[in-house]
Amino acid sequence: MFDLVDIETYMRTNTELQATLGLTKGSVFEVKQLARGEYNQNYVFNHPVSGEALLFRVNLGSQLHLNDQISYEARALYLLESSGRVPRVLYIDDSKRFHGHGILIEEFLPGRPLRYECDLPVAAAILADIHSVPVPDNHGLIAPKSPYIEILKECETMFTVYSRWQDADERALGTIEYFFTQAQLAVKKSSAHRRRHIVNTELNSRNFLINDDAHSYLVDWEKPLVSSAEQDLAHFLCPTTTLWKTDVALSAQQRQEFIRSYTLAVDGRFDTDVIEERLDDYLAVSCLRGVTWSAMALAEHRCGIRFVADEYTLNKIESYLTEEFLDSICGFFAG
Repeated sequence: MFDLVDIETYMRTNTELQATLGLTKGSVFEVKQLARGEYNQNYVFNHPVSGEALLFRVNLGSQLHLNDQISYEARALYLLESSGRVPRVLYIDDSKRFHGHGILIEEFLPGRPLRYECDLPVAAAILADIHSVPVPDNHGLIAPKSPYIEILKECETMFTVYSRWQDADERALGTIEYFFTQAQLAVKKSSAHRRRHIVNTELNSRNFLINDDAHSYLVDWEKPLVSSAEQDLAHFLCPTTTLWKTDVALSAQQRQEFIRSYTLAVDGRFDTDVIEERLDDYLAVSCLRGVTWSAMALAEHRCGIRFVADEYTLNKIESYLTEEFLDSICGFFAG
């Protein structure tokens, strides 16, 4: 948490920011706290001249272990601006002069969180528009050679933390090890060349801004990659994502209907024929990622290395390691 006066002072004394935003010396800012995540703190203020609501985003860390995290996030937003589904970037300061943190100012977009019960067609259209943006050769984003294998490696690293924890649950260990065995069977298929897209990789319901009678958006681009569309689609649909902030686990029929809506929304802008062929494998490894992240987070929390944000998050993490939940996702690993 930063002092609001510090933020206001930063904007009043930053001549580069004032010139970029078209402000005059002595402009008055009224900043309000919006929301904080593990890697970013967000505030909102109105442009002193136009009155437009703007987001003041303070970077706190990098999931990708980057020194220029805020510039990396802005790069993805610039590339995707033509989609009309992401916020416009207005100002970047990666000098770390604000208490050692990078700053991003972008337009503040309206909208409510996604509701899985009624908003799946809207989410499909948002992702179709984003994935249809051409990826230039000089995109400057991380582009894993084999996205599937990279996710699997990440899962292995996270699971190691849990498996070495003295209080790890033996049944959970055995079930997760079975999941790994099944996920490894798809590695050979994962090496085939696939069309690449800019993907968000963190598609929980709170990152969508839905407007019932207007345009809807996708925000929080902390971890964009140039990767396979299936990576985004599977992460969006898998139960470890949908249950994170809701009590909804999508049925097989709902997942199929979403893919049909997505294909229709793509409308020939790129070839979608291979998506269904690879989606089941990505659904499995996405579930594995959610479970192994939860296992790692629980072990680190109990050992005092990580502090989980709140009781709700801790309860959710613990629920993903129960016999009931692990049994419920076994079908994704049936091969």
